Amino acid sequence: MKQRLIFHIDVNSAFLSWTDRERRLHNPELPGLLTIPAAFGGDSSKRHGIVLAKSPAARAMGVTTGEPLASALKKCPNLSVFPPDFKVYARNSAALMELLYGFSPVLQQFSIDEAFLDMTDTIHLFGEPLPAAERLRMKIEHELGFTVNIGISSNKLLAKMASDFEKPNRCHTLFPEEIPKKMWPLPTGELYLVGRSARAKLALMGIRTIGELARADLSLLQPHLGVKYGAMIRQYANGEDDSPVEPEEPESKGIGNRTTLSHDVTDFEDACQILLLLSESVGARLRKSGRKCSCITVERRDADFHNSSHQLTLPSPTCSTGMIYDTSVRLLREFWNGTPLRLLGVRVSRLDDPAFEQLSLFPSEESRKQEKQEKVDRAIDAIRERFGTDAVRRASVLSAHLPPAPEKNKGSFPPPLT
Repeated sequence: MKQRLIFHIDVNSAFLSWTDRERRLHNPELPGLLTIPAAFGGDSSKRHGIVLAKSPAARAMGVTTGEPLASALKKCPNLSVFPPDFKVYARNSAALMELLYGFSPVLQQFSIDEAFLDMTDTIHLFGEPLPAAERLRMKIEHELGFTVNIGISSNKLLAKMASDFEKPNRCHTLFPEEIPKKMWPLPTGELYLVGRSARAKLALMGIRTIGELARADLSLLQPHLGVKYGAMIRQYANGEDDSPVEPEEPESKGIGNRTTLSHDVTDFEDACQILLLLSESVGARLRKSGRKCSCITVERRDADFHNSSHQLTLPSPTCSTGMIYDTSVRLLREFWNGTPLRLLGVRVSRLDDPAFEQLSLFPSEESRKQEKQEKVDRAIDAIRERFGTDAVRRASVLSAHLPPAPEKNKGSFPPPLT
Protein backbone atom coordinates (compact mmCIF):
# COMPACT_ATOMS: atom_id res chain seq x y z
CA MET A 1 0.00 0.00 0.00
CA LYS A 2 1.31 3.42 -0.99
CA GLN A 3 2.42 5.55 1.99
CA ARG A 4 0.53 8.81 2.30
CA LEU A 5 2.34 12.12 1.86
CA ILE A 6 0.82 15.18 3.53
CA PHE A 7 1.91 18.83 3.39
CA HIS A 8 0.74 21.32 6.04
CA ILE A 9 0.99 24.94 4.86
CA ASP A 10 0.92 27.69 7.50
CA VAL A 11 1.18 31.40 6.65
CA ASN A 12 3.79 33.26 8.72
CA SER A 13 2.18 36.12 10.72
CA ALA A 14 -0.83 36.01 8.42
CA PHE A 15 -2.74 39.12 9.52
CA LEU A 16 0.42 41.21 9.57
CA SER A 17 1.72 39.87 6.26
CA TRP A 18 -1.55 40.24 4.42
CA THR A 19 -2.28 43.75 5.69
CA ASP A 20 1.29 44.82 4.96
CA ARG A 21 1.05 43.46 1.43
CA GLU A 22 -2.20 45.35 0.74
CA ARG A 23 -0.83 48.64 2.12
CA ARG A 24 2.39 48.51 0.16
CA LEU A 25 0.64 47.61 -3.09
CA HIS A 26 -0.86 51.11 -2.95
CA ASN A 27 2.22 52.84 -1.51
CA PRO A 28 5.54 50.94 -1.72
CA GLU A 29 7.24 53.69 0.36
CA LEU A 30 5.32 52.75 3.52
CA PRO A 31 7.37 51.02 6.21
CA GLY A 32 6.78 47.29 6.51
CA LEU A 33 4.47 46.38 9.39
CA LEU A 34 6.82 43.58 10.39
CA THR A 35 9.52 46.19 11.08
CA ILE A 36 7.53 48.68 13.21
CA PRO A 37 5.45 48.39 16.40
CA ALA A 38 2.03 47.46 15.00
CA ALA A 39 -1.07 45.71 16.26
CA PHE A 40 -4.53 44.70 15.03
CA GLY A 41 -7.79 44.99 16.90
CA GLY A 42 -9.97 47.52 18.66
CA ASP A 43 -10.28 51.25 18.10
CA SER A 44 -7.14 53.30 18.76
CA SER A 45 -9.10 56.56 19.05
CA LYS A 46 -11.19 55.13 21.91
CA ARG A 47 -8.40 52.90 23.26
CA HIS A 48 -10.98 50.14 23.37
CA GLY A 49 -10.76 46.46 22.47
CA ILE A 50 -8.05 43.83 22.55
CA VAL A 51 -4.90 43.06 20.58
CA LEU A 52 -5.66 40.30 18.08
CA ALA A 53 -2.19 40.22 16.49
CA LYS A 54 1.06 42.14 16.87
CA SER A 55 4.35 42.67 15.05
CA PRO A 56 7.73 41.42 16.32
CA ALA A 57 8.64 45.04 17.18
CA ALA A 58 5.48 45.35 19.29
CA ARG A 59 6.23 42.02 20.94
CA ALA A 60 9.68 43.31 21.87
CA MET A 61 7.96 46.22 23.67
CA GLY A 62 5.96 43.76 25.77
CA VAL A 63 2.71 43.84 23.79
CA THR A 64 0.88 40.51 23.99
CA THR A 65 -1.99 39.04 21.98
CA GLY A 66 -5.26 39.24 23.88
CA GLU A 67 -4.36 42.13 26.19
CA PRO A 68 -6.50 45.32 26.30
CA LEU A 69 -5.51 47.89 23.71
CA ALA A 70 -5.23 50.57 26.40
CA SER A 71 -2.61 48.46 28.19
CA ALA A 72 -0.68 47.87 24.95
CA LEU A 73 -0.59 51.62 24.22
CA LYS A 74 0.83 52.30 27.68
CA LYS A 75 3.67 49.87 27.01
CA CYS A 76 4.20 51.17 23.49
CA PRO A 77 2.88 54.75 22.93
CA ASN A 78 4.02 54.73 19.28
CA LEU A 79 2.05 51.56 18.52
CA SER A 80 0.33 51.73 15.12
CA VAL A 81 -3.13 50.17 15.51
CA PHE A 82 -5.12 48.82 12.57
CA PRO A 83 -8.69 47.52 12.59
CA PRO A 84 -8.98 43.90 11.47
CA ASP A 85 -9.98 43.63 7.82
CA PHE A 86 -11.41 40.19 7.13
CA LYS A 87 -12.06 41.13 3.53
CA VAL A 88 -8.31 41.49 3.01
CA TYR A 89 -7.67 38.26 4.88
CA ALA A 90 -10.30 36.36 2.90
CA ARG A 91 -8.93 37.64 -0.42
CA ASN A 92 -5.37 36.57 0.39
CA SER A 93 -6.54 33.26 1.84
CA ALA A 94 -8.52 32.51 -1.33
CA ALA A 95 -5.47 33.31 -3.48
CA LEU A 96 -3.38 30.90 -1.40
CA MET A 97 -5.93 28.09 -1.72
CA GLU A 98 -6.18 28.60 -5.47
CA LEU A 99 -2.41 28.29 -5.80
CA LEU A 100 -2.33 25.16 -3.62
CA TYR A 101 -4.89 23.46 -5.85
CA GLY A 102 -2.21 23.57 -8.55
CA PHE A 103 -0.22 21.04 -6.52
CA SER A 104 -3.02 18.71 -5.44
CA PRO A 105 -6.82 18.58 -5.81
CA VAL A 106 -7.11 17.02 -2.34
CA LEU A 107 -7.03 20.10 -0.09
CA GLN A 108 -8.47 20.78 3.36
CA GLN A 109 -8.50 24.37 4.54
CA PHE A 110 -7.83 24.07 8.27
CA SER A 111 -8.22 27.77 9.08
CA ILE A 112 -8.02 31.05 7.22
CA ASP A 113 -4.20 30.77 7.06
CA GLU A 114 -3.61 27.00 7.19
CA ALA A 115 -4.27 24.08 4.86
CA PHE A 116 -3.45 20.41 4.41
CA LEU A 117 -2.53 19.02 1.00
CA ASP A 118 -2.61 15.29 0.26
CA MET A 119 0.30 14.95 -2.15
CA THR A 120 0.20 11.13 -2.31
CA ASP A 121 -1.01 10.91 -5.90
CA THR A 122 0.64 14.05 -7.30
CA ILE A 123 4.13 14.12 -5.76
CA HIS A 124 5.54 12.29 -8.79
CA LEU A 125 4.85 15.45 -10.79
CA PHE A 126 7.09 17.59 -8.57
CA GLY A 127 9.98 15.38 -7.49
CA GLU A 128 11.08 14.40 -3.98
CA PRO A 129 8.97 15.70 -1.05
CA LEU A 130 11.38 18.26 0.44
CA PRO A 131 12.41 19.86 -2.90
CA ALA A 132 8.74 19.89 -3.94
CA ALA A 133 7.78 21.70 -0.72
CA GLU A 134 10.60 24.22 -1.25
CA ARG A 135 9.31 24.80 -4.76
CA LEU A 136 5.81 25.45 -3.38
CA ARG A 137 7.14 27.75 -0.64
CA MET A 138 9.08 29.88 -3.13
CA LYS A 139 6.15 30.00 -5.55
CA ILE A 140 3.88 31.37 -2.80
CA GLU A 141 6.44 34.02 -1.83
CA HIS A 142 7.10 35.05 -5.44
CA GLU A 143 3.51 35.09 -6.71
CA LEU A 144 1.53 36.07 -3.60
CA GLY A 145 4.05 38.19 -1.70
CA PHE A 146 3.97 36.48 1.71
CA THR A 147 5.80 33.58 3.30
CA VAL A 148 4.74 30.22 4.69
CA ASN A 149 6.11 27.31 6.65
CA ILE A 150 5.49 23.84 5.22
CA GLY A 151 5.48 20.63 7.26
CA ILE A 152 5.92 17.31 5.49
CA SER A 153 4.96 13.87 6.78
CA SER A 154 2.86 10.76 6.27
CA ASN A 155 -0.07 12.05 8.34
CA LYS A 156 -1.75 15.34 9.23
CA LEU A 157 -0.64 15.45 12.85
CA LEU A 158 3.07 15.10 12.10
CA ALA A 159 2.86 17.48 9.14
CA LYS A 160 1.30 20.14 11.38
CA MET A 161 3.92 19.54 14.08
CA ALA A 162 6.68 19.87 11.48
CA SER A 163 5.37 23.20 10.19
CA ASP A 164 5.77 24.64 13.71
CA PHE A 165 9.52 23.95 13.76
CA GLU A 166 11.91 26.84 13.04
CA LYS A 167 10.16 29.86 11.47
CA PRO A 168 9.66 31.82 9.28
CA ASN A 169 9.74 30.76 5.64
CA ARG A 170 10.98 27.20 6.19
CA CYS A 171 10.16 23.62 5.18
CA HIS A 172 10.59 20.74 7.63
CA THR A 173 10.00 16.98 7.61
CA LEU A 174 8.73 14.86 10.49
CA PHE A 175 8.32 11.29 9.30
CA PRO A 176 7.63 8.48 11.83
CA GLU A 177 11.28 7.43 11.93
CA GLU A 178 12.24 11.01 12.87
CA ILE A 179 9.91 11.21 15.89
CA PRO A 180 12.43 10.09 18.57
CA LYS A 181 14.96 12.72 17.52
CA LYS A 182 12.78 15.65 16.44
CA MET A 183 9.58 15.40 18.49
CA TRP A 184 10.06 13.40 21.68
CA PRO A 185 12.58 15.82 23.28
CA LEU A 186 10.08 18.71 23.00
CA PRO A 187 8.04 19.82 26.06
CA THR A 188 4.49 18.47 26.22
CA GLY A 189 3.06 21.93 25.56
CA GLU A 190 4.42 21.72 22.01
CA LEU A 191 2.16 18.76 21.19
CA TYR A 192 -0.99 19.57 19.25
CA LEU A 193 -4.05 19.80 21.53
CA VAL A 194 -2.08 19.87 24.78
CA GLY A 195 -3.11 23.10 26.49
CA ARG A 196 -1.93 24.88 29.60
CA SER A 197 -4.15 22.95 32.01
CA ALA A 198 -3.21 19.54 30.59
CA ARG A 199 0.47 20.50 30.59
CA ALA A 200 0.24 21.37 34.29
CA LYS A 201 -1.48 18.07 35.10
CA LEU A 202 1.16 16.13 33.17
CA ALA A 203 3.93 17.97 35.03
CA LEU A 204 2.40 16.90 38.35
CA MET A 205 2.68 13.31 37.11
CA GLY A 206 6.35 13.87 36.26
CA ILE A 207 5.69 13.98 32.50
CA ARG A 208 7.42 16.96 30.93
CA THR A 209 8.42 15.88 27.42
CA ILE A 210 6.45 14.42 24.53
CA GLY A 211 8.62 11.32 24.70
CA GLU A 212 7.70 10.75 28.34
CA LEU A 213 4.03 11.16 27.41
CA ALA A 214 4.42 8.66 24.57
CA ARG A 215 5.71 6.02 27.00
CA ALA A 216 3.26 6.81 29.82
CA ASP A 217 0.77 4.18 30.98
CA LEU A 218 -2.85 4.95 30.12
CA SER A 219 -3.88 3.84 33.60
CA LEU A 220 -1.86 6.80 34.89
CA LEU A 221 -3.10 9.35 32.36
CA GLN A 222 -6.81 8.67 32.14
CA PRO A 223 -7.83 9.27 35.78
CA HIS A 224 -6.35 12.77 35.54
CA LEU A 225 -7.11 13.68 31.90
CA GLY A 226 -10.19 11.65 31.05
CA VAL A 227 -10.51 8.40 29.14
CA LYS A 228 -10.82 9.84 25.61
CA TYR A 229 -8.49 12.82 25.97
CA GLY A 230 -5.79 10.84 27.78
CA ALA A 231 -5.80 8.17 25.07
CA MET A 232 -5.80 10.75 22.28
CA ILE A 233 -2.82 12.79 23.42
CA ARG A 234 -0.79 9.64 24.15
CA GLN A 235 -1.61 8.49 20.61
CA TYR A 236 -0.54 11.88 19.26
CA ALA A 237 2.69 11.71 21.29
CA ASN A 238 3.47 8.53 19.38
CA GLY A 239 2.74 10.26 16.06
CA GLU A 240 -0.38 8.20 15.35
CA ASP A 241 -3.09 9.81 13.23
CA ASP A 242 -5.07 8.28 10.37
CA SER A 243 -7.51 11.15 9.70
CA PRO A 244 -7.94 11.87 5.97
CA VAL A 245 -7.46 15.20 4.25
CA GLU A 246 -11.11 16.18 3.81
CA PRO A 247 -12.24 19.15 1.73
CA GLU A 248 -14.78 21.38 3.48
CA GLU A 249 -18.42 21.09 2.54
CA PRO A 250 -19.42 23.37 -0.35
CA GLU A 251 -20.42 26.93 0.48
CA SER A 252 -23.93 26.14 -0.79
CA LYS A 253 -24.45 24.14 2.42
CA GLY A 254 -23.04 26.68 4.85
CA ILE A 255 -20.80 29.70 5.33
CA GLY A 256 -18.54 30.18 8.31
CA ASN A 257 -15.44 31.81 9.69
CA ARG A 258 -13.40 31.12 12.80
CA THR A 259 -10.25 32.47 14.37
CA THR A 260 -7.69 30.88 16.66
CA LEU A 261 -6.40 33.14 19.43
CA SER A 262 -2.82 32.77 20.58
CA HIS A 263 -3.82 34.34 23.92
CA ASP A 264 -6.71 33.00 26.01
CA VAL A 265 -9.81 35.24 26.15
CA THR A 266 -11.81 35.26 29.40
CA ASP A 267 -13.75 38.54 29.19
CA PHE A 268 -17.25 38.34 27.67
CA GLU A 269 -17.08 41.76 25.98
CA ASP A 270 -13.75 40.87 24.37
CA ALA A 271 -15.27 37.63 23.10
CA CYS A 272 -18.20 39.62 21.68
CA GLN A 273 -15.77 41.86 19.80
CA ILE A 274 -14.37 38.78 18.09
CA LEU A 275 -17.89 37.53 17.34
CA LEU A 276 -18.62 40.92 15.74
CA LEU A 277 -15.65 40.61 13.39
CA LEU A 278 -16.64 37.06 12.45
CA SER A 279 -20.29 38.03 11.95
CA GLU A 280 -19.25 40.90 9.65
CA SER A 281 -17.26 38.49 7.49
CA VAL A 282 -19.92 35.77 7.42
CA GLY A 283 -22.76 38.24 6.78
CA ALA A 284 -20.94 39.84 3.84
CA ARG A 285 -20.24 36.45 2.25
CA LEU A 286 -23.83 35.35 2.80
CA ARG A 287 -25.22 38.44 1.08
CA LYS A 288 -22.73 38.10 -1.77
CA SER A 289 -24.00 34.56 -2.35
CA GLY A 290 -27.55 35.93 -2.68
CA ARG A 291 -28.85 33.61 0.02
CA LYS A 292 -30.28 33.74 3.54
CA CYS A 293 -29.73 31.45 6.50
CA SER A 294 -32.12 29.83 8.95
CA CYS A 295 -29.57 28.43 11.40
CA ILE A 296 -26.68 30.10 13.24
CA THR A 297 -23.96 28.18 15.10
CA VAL A 298 -21.22 29.39 17.43
CA GLU A 299 -18.28 27.10 18.07
CA ARG A 300 -15.63 27.48 20.73
CA ARG A 301 -12.45 25.76 21.85
CA ASP A 302 -11.14 26.25 25.36
CA ALA A 303 -7.57 26.42 26.63
CA ASP A 304 -7.53 22.62 27.01
CA PHE A 305 -8.59 22.24 23.36
CA HIS A 306 -12.03 20.90 24.19
CA ASN A 307 -14.43 21.78 21.37
CA SER A 308 -18.14 22.51 21.69
CA SER A 309 -20.83 24.30 19.70
CA HIS A 310 -24.32 25.70 20.18
CA GLN A 311 -26.85 26.51 17.48
CA LEU A 312 -30.22 28.16 17.03
CA THR A 313 -32.84 27.88 14.31
CA LEU A 314 -34.31 31.29 13.40
CA PRO A 315 -38.04 31.95 13.01
CA SER A 316 -37.37 33.40 9.54
CA PRO A 317 -34.35 33.41 7.17
CA THR A 318 -31.94 36.34 7.36
CA CYS A 319 -28.75 37.73 5.85
CA SER A 320 -28.46 40.58 8.36
CA THR A 321 -25.10 41.04 10.06
CA GLY A 322 -26.89 42.45 13.10
CA MET A 323 -29.09 39.36 13.43
CA ILE A 324 -26.12 37.02 13.01
CA TYR A 325 -24.15 38.95 15.63
CA ASP A 326 -26.99 39.27 18.15
CA THR A 327 -27.78 35.57 17.84
CA SER A 328 -24.10 34.64 18.20
CA VAL A 329 -23.85 36.72 21.38
CA ARG A 330 -26.94 35.02 22.77
CA LEU A 331 -25.56 31.56 21.95
CA LEU A 332 -22.17 32.29 23.50
CA ARG A 333 -23.81 33.60 26.66
CA GLU A 334 -25.89 30.42 26.92
CA PHE A 335 -23.09 27.86 26.60
CA TRP A 336 -19.90 29.56 27.82
CA ASN A 337 -19.08 29.45 31.51
CA GLY A 338 -16.06 31.76 31.33
CA THR A 339 -13.37 29.12 30.80
CA PRO A 340 -10.45 30.60 28.79
CA LEU A 341 -11.20 30.62 25.06
CA ARG A 342 -8.65 29.61 22.42
CA LEU A 343 -10.92 29.64 19.35
CA LEU A 344 -14.23 31.21 18.32
CA GLY A 345 -16.23 30.56 15.17
CA VAL A 346 -19.53 31.64 13.62
CA ARG A 347 -21.32 29.55 11.01
CA VAL A 348 -24.61 29.94 9.16
CA SER A 349 -26.42 27.05 7.50
CA ARG A 350 -29.77 25.91 6.09
CA LEU A 351 -29.33 28.41 3.30
CA ASP A 352 -32.42 29.43 1.34
CA ASP A 353 -32.75 31.01 -2.07
CA PRO A 354 -34.52 34.40 -1.66
CA ALA A 355 -36.12 33.87 -5.07
CA PHE A 356 -38.29 31.16 -3.50
CA GLU A 357 -38.89 32.93 -0.19
CA GLN A 358 -42.51 32.87 0.90
CA LEU A 359 -43.73 36.43 1.37
CA SER A 360 -46.37 37.49 3.87
CA LEU A 361 -49.33 39.59 2.84
CA PHE A 362 -49.18 41.25 6.24
CA PRO A 363 -45.51 41.52 7.23
CA SER A 364 -44.83 42.11 10.92
CA GLU A 365 -43.04 45.14 12.27
CA GLU A 366 -40.07 42.88 13.08
CA SER A 367 -39.85 41.55 9.52
CA ARG A 368 -40.02 45.10 8.13
CA LYS A 369 -37.18 46.15 10.44
CA GLN A 370 -35.14 43.13 9.34
CA GLU A 371 -35.72 43.87 5.66
CA LYS A 372 -34.63 47.47 6.23
CA GLN A 373 -31.48 46.33 8.03
CA GLU A 374 -30.62 43.92 5.20
CA LYS A 375 -30.89 46.80 2.72
CA VAL A 376 -28.53 48.86 4.90
CA ASP A 377 -26.12 45.90 5.04
CA ARG A 378 -26.09 45.59 1.25
CA ALA A 379 -25.48 49.31 0.89
CA ILE A 380 -22.54 49.08 3.29
CA ASP A 381 -21.19 46.10 1.32
CA ALA A 382 -21.36 48.10 -1.91
CA ILE A 383 -19.54 51.09 -0.38
CA ARG A 384 -16.83 48.87 1.08
CA GLU A 385 -16.45 47.00 -2.19
CA ARG A 386 -15.75 50.26 -3.97
CA PHE A 387 -13.87 52.32 -1.38
CA GLY A 388 -12.44 49.79 1.08
CA THR A 389 -13.48 48.28 4.39
CA ASP A 390 -12.80 51.41 6.45
CA ALA A 391 -14.89 53.69 4.21
CA VAL A 392 -17.89 53.18 6.49
CA ARG A 393 -18.20 51.76 9.99
CA ARG A 394 -21.33 49.87 11.00
CA ALA A 395 -22.34 52.12 13.94
CA SER A 396 -25.60 50.27 14.58
CA VAL A 397 -23.65 47.08 15.12
CA LEU A 398 -20.57 48.48 16.81
CA SER A 399 -22.69 50.28 19.37
CA ALA A 400 -25.33 47.57 19.64
CA HIS A 401 -26.27 46.83 23.23
CA LEU A 402 -25.95 43.23 24.28
CA PRO A 403 -29.05 41.38 25.43
CA PRO A 404 -29.46 41.44 29.20
CA ALA A 405 -27.52 38.78 31.04
CA PRO A 406 -29.67 35.87 32.24
CA GLU A 407 -29.83 35.00 35.90
CA LYS A 408 -26.92 32.91 37.05
CA ASN A 409 -27.55 29.23 36.54
CA LYS A 410 -27.44 27.49 39.88
CA GLY A 411 -26.73 24.16 38.24
CA SER A 412 -24.46 23.23 35.35
CA PHE A 413 -24.43 25.14 32.09
CA PRO A 414 -26.63 23.79 29.28
CA PRO A 415 -24.94 21.05 27.26
CA PRO A 416 -23.71 22.16 23.81
CA LEU A 417 -26.00 21.50 20.88
CA THR A 418 -24.39 20.18 17.69
